[in-house]
Amino acid sequence: MSVGFDTSPCRPQDLGKFEIKERDGVARIGRLFTNHGILETPMLLPVVNPNIRTIEPREMWDDFGVQALITNSYVIWKHEKLRTPALEHGVHKLLDFPGIIITDSGTFQSYVYGDIDVGVKEIVAFQRDIGVDIGTMLDVFGRPDQSIEELREAVSKTIERAPLSLDEAGPNLLLNGPIQGGLYDFLRSESAEKMGSVSGKHRGFTVHPIGGIVPIMERHRYLDLAKIIIAVRETIPANRPIHLFGCGHPMLFPMSIALGVDMFDSAAYALFARDGRLLTPDGTVRIENLKEWPFASRILNGISPSEVREMEDIERTDLLARYNLEITQAELAKCREAVRSGKIWALVEQRSHSSPELREAFLFLKDRLIQNNDFSSSEIIRSSSPIRSGSERWTSDSSSRPHLLHAKTLIRERWTPPLKNWRGESMNGANILLIKSGRSPWRDSVKSDIIHALSKNPNQIPIIQTPNGLLPFDLEDWAPLCHIQAFDSVWSSIPSPSDESLRDLGLNSSSISILQSTEEVTDKEVRVQIHEWLEHSQISAKCSVFLGSTRESTANWLEGISVDRSSTGRIRNVFSADGRHILSPRLHDGGISLTNEGAKDLHSFGEGPPRLVLADDAIPFVRDGRNVIHGFIEGVDDNIAPGLPCLIVDSNGDLVAHGVSRCTSNEILKFTKGIAIRTRGGIKIHDSE
Repeated sequence: MSVGFDTSPCRPQDLGKFEIKERDGVARIGRLFTNHGILETPMLLPVVNPNIRTIEPREMWDDFGVQALITNSYVIWKHEKLRTPALEHGVHKLLDFPGIIITDSGTFQSYVYGDIDVGVKEIVAFQRDIGVDIGTMLDVFGRPDQSIEELREAVSKTIERAPLSLDEAGPNLLLNGPIQGGLYDFLRSESAEKMGSVSGKHRGFTVHPIGGIVPIMERHRYLDLAKIIIAVRETIPANRPIHLFGCGHPMLFPMSIALGVDMFDSAAYALFARDGRLLTPDGTVRIENLKEWPFASRILNGISPSEVREMEDIERTDLLARYNLEITQAELAKCREAVRSGKIWALVEQRSHSSPELREAFLFLKDRLIQNNDFSSSEIIRSSSPIRSGSERWTSDSSSRPHLLHAKTLIRERWTPPLKNWRGESMNGANILLIKSGRSPWRDSVKSDIIHALSKNPNQIPIIQTPNGLLPFDLEDWAPLCHIQAFDSVWSSIPSPSDESLRDLGLNSSSISILQSTEEVTDKEVRVQIHEWLEHSQISAKCSVFLGSTRESTANWLEGISVDRSSTGRIRNVFSADGRHILSPRLHDGGISLTNEGAKDLHSFGEGPPRLVLADDAIPFVRDGRNVIHGFIEGVDDNIAPGLPCLIVDSNGDLVAHGVSRCTSNEILKFTKGIAIRTRGGIKIHDSE
């Protein structure tokens, strides 16, 4: 199963760098560059006890697709039979594992057994000398039952040890910088900020494990776990992977990944097996209660629960440990696929019903995201691309999905009513034409009724009522807002819009009329006029919401436009009054694509999409259409977001290209590896004149 994993060392200049390949909000599929290949995240590091190998590391590599594991350097250092061969031949030879090896330093042993007899520099040097890929400094474990003074001291001592540890690591050993702080959010944030800013002779920390959480998880305090992850993410550098130390239950993977965790480790696959417990994505199952397997498994195929119960302890443990590792790997694969398909929060919703404690944590996150009054919630929402092809399966929890909240935020902050009605008259004090009937596509189901209503009263603005809130009709094909799959009872029970929701759109709540089904307008000229006004309003609204242009400037820009259409009559391309192709409405997701001519126009207006300042060395390549790469960026506006257009300029402010961002402004400034902007068009020098 590990066929395809390349264990070759990365390029020296890439060592320790992390890049995002795909994302869904702050959940990300990333690549971490090491001396034994590129680590794909999110992933689990199975804990391997070098003295008790329930599953041999080579079998993990060959049969379970395990690309990396974690073992304890303190245990190897303490036992002569392990220390000597590790120093002579390296830890990879000792464990017979060709992949990436990460080591802990003995901090957890100090929590379990008391003080350990190894020094701060000594344990890092040992990890370096046995050829570890990613080692761990000797931090001070913080327990949830400790006082704030004790936890503050643990954080301070860990930070104090950090520079010494980084210097001792040398140029080839990457190092974990653990984050402590117990249950105190401010201590976690402080620890993350300071550990994230420490530098050694060669580099800073590569990965930041969140430590001290095993006692929290043992007591099922998942709400506290969520709060800790959020606190750490607020101040940790965006380009550093986050490792949840000691977390290995598949039930916790979706929530943790959705909050930005990249790596997990645990011995649960083996420890649970010894007690006859099976890990599942929905919780833990004891084998003594089973008559049949409630799940499919390659490992358990052809064996009944009763046969497993009759096995000798060692044989049963070996079998169940392999099952536990199999199901753990499968759940991580499911999470990665959910990230790729933009469904990670839907999976979080589903898994939240696994236990009351996990549900409590989810409801806390749901409320926090909807309120959106703190940095971490805002970052999760802004990191989520608001334009997505496909549908949205609606549940009672769906309103908190970050990409839907991002869409609502864009509508609230950028959408404004049309300036004029179809007769060319001012729309001041316009009435609301509320659409409660029909289904998507609304342009087919209710457009003739809208035209009839506007022919009677031009001073109306059609607004669609959806389970996700109010959707202006001029954004009616915006996916996934236009593809909400919900029961008829959900649609019919949507309450009347509140005054606040209408004020958010700049609308007057005093006059609302409900769209009624009626006959088509007989006056063809009027019908065509209203139809064209609706189309023009749609283009204008998308320029406002997706490009950040005001209705006023957009109205001037779109004066005298012409269009061409698809075979179904929808607008495919928009041409300026002088015949230049400036825009293309996207039919598959309702977004809008700029052309080079459109980008030049918006750049000359001095408004529209946010701007990114490109380093001089990269300008010729980006002008030729190459993507913008992290590390070649000198500055950025603070409102760049994944999935939305931006303009790429040089240090003088001259237009170089335009594209679609893959990350937030904060990430653009932090990452040094990977694609930041997908370039859609480079502006040649002669084109910009």
